[in-house]
Amino acid sequence: MSLITDAYSRKIMGYSFRQDLAAEGCIEALKMALNNRRYGQSIIHHSDRGSQYCSHNYVDLLMKNNIAISMTENGDPYENALAERVNGIIKTEFNLYSSSLGFDQTKHRISKSIKSYNELRPHASCDYLTPNQAHLQSEILNKRWKNYNRSFNHEKAIV
Repeated sequence: MSLITDAYSRKIMGYSFRQDLAAEGCIEALKMALNNRRYGQSIIHHSDRGSQYCSHNYVDLLMKNNIAISMTENGDPYENALAERVNGIIKTEFNLYSSSLGFDQTKHRISKSIKSYNELRPHASCDYLTPNQAHLQSEILNKRWKNYNRSFNHEKAIV
């Protein structure tokens, strides 16, 4: 499953589900996101360093659309936390881990899950609006989550 998420509104702008991990799935998701793009402002595309996102065709599509490219430094999932979180929400909250479904059923379920996520699921990071509502806002959104101490030392936490 490939997802393109707007970091500000948390809206899933494009997605693709394929039986392989080839770059074509990511390209399909990116093309969908570009077609759903509402604003003409410059944007930044952030991803991990997976071969799909480094492929010539994917990078070329980003460059042709004047999209700045940002990639993680290493394999640390915290460097791509938003993508990891949204993938987790879609797979867990919408119960997509069931292996008993066939490919077509799973693809249909993913589509329904993304629609529900965008239209029905409010986010504290978006002033408790749904991603669709947040995406349409012209005002700055209030973040409503607890601000934890960001100077936490992970080395001290290792037990």
